[in-house]
Amino acid sequence: MDRDRVGMDELDTWLAPFLAVMGRKTRRTWAPLYLRGLLGPGDRKSLQPMAARLGLSGHDQLQHFIASPAWDDGPLWTELARQADRLVGGPDACLVIDDTALPKKGTRSVGVARQYCGALGKQANCQSLVSLTLAQGEVPVPVGLRLFLPEAWTRDPQRCGQAGVPEPATVPRSKSEIALCELDRLRAEGLRFGTVLADAGYGVSAAFRHGLDARGLRWAVGIVRNQKVYAADVQLVPPTGRARKPSPDREPRDAEAVLADLTWRRVTWRQGTKGKLSARFAALRVRVGDGPVWGNNRHLPGEEAWLVGEWRSSGERKYYLSNLPPGTSRRALAGTIKARWVCEQAHQQLKEELGLDHFEGRSWTGLHRHALMTCIACAYLQHLRLAEHHRTGRGKNDDPPAEPAAVAQPARRAAGHPRTAVRQAGSTRPVPPLPKALPATL
Repeated sequence: MDRDRVGMDELDTWLAPFLAVMGRKTRRTWAPLYLRGLLGPGDRKSLQPMAARLGLSGHDQLQHFIASPAWDDGPLWTELARQADRLVGGPDACLVIDDTALPKKGTRSVGVARQYCGALGKQANCQSLVSLTLAQGEVPVPVGLRLFLPEAWTRDPQRCGQAGVPEPATVPRSKSEIALCELDRLRAEGLRFGTVLADAGYGVSAAFRHGLDARGLRWAVGIVRNQKVYAADVQLVPPTGRARKPSPDREPRDAEAVLADLTWRRVTWRQGTKGKLSARFAALRVRVGDGPVWGNNRHLPGEEAWLVGEWRSSGERKYYLSNLPPGTSRRALAGTIKARWVCEQAHQQLKEELGLDHFEGRSWTGLHRHALMTCIACAYLQHLRLAEHHRTGRGKNDDPPAEPAAVAQPARRAAGHPRTAVRQAGSTRPVPPLPKALPATL
């Protein structure tokens, strides 16, 4: 049996649980073809080029499969979560919340508006997707992509209707609210992770942090430098005179000022392709100024947390909050915070190799189903990547990276399980990179 036939058989075997929940035979036929179009070679992964490479007479049936609202793709998202959990889930995994922008011309494609576009580094016409990525070590698996609708869309029901936006989705929601909703969905589907990570776009929201606390989750998030914090031993003074509320016995300070005079120590969190990745870090236990409002629009002290500063070699400083336990080491804090960057690898793969940003349709259903198929394709590539790592065995001379903070006792894993390879990635030979494309005939 030649290599291409083996590849086809392996994909068919891996897809079996997905196809089992798809219902009609026609969907079970077109789903593998669509995935082969995404996984195969070619610079453009929109419908017409994929149909041509697949040898189809036209792209109409692919279009119907990907954009038809007549069937529910929820079971596929559920199966994706199960497969991701099998690959990298567990108490040592992290769930990274971020967003990724898809530059888009015109005004009719669902969710397109002038907003910040990270892909271009400026305000531009784009679609913005809230992303959730399950990761362990250096292996990310995207498990959620949900479109954020700007105000220009939510205040125009007719425009939403023309794009096929479901009525519940037309209610204005922030990216943080969308992220928490997706997080609840993934937890209900059994996805396992130990820590939630997010950048300052989410971390600045007290409601987002409180939402994670209410769910009993460990987290580490970016914040702005002027985030107000109190000393960890701050006390509330009972109200006196005309005051109706207790007040803190000292004023809050900016995060930047609090860490400025501390000792910043160099920490290496992992081995990169060009050497060890390191920066200087400072850390202090504080009370976050995100409690109820008291005088002059100031907030009372909230829960105790870690305030962490990162001083990069470029001179730039970044700031973070984390509710990891008080005894967590500075190295573990740094390793946990920096683990967030693995989602960028997933975003790059989704766009550059699998065509996430190549979809040319305009509908809500079409965009989300295309995003779903790119996530399934990425999960399959990670399956191949971990299988290759497991086959090649251990190396002897690799330096281990900093471990993310242990927020739960590591689960015992059966020898040879794919997750074992992920956990050992620092002390065995590195996990191989994702393949760029599968054989043309796959």
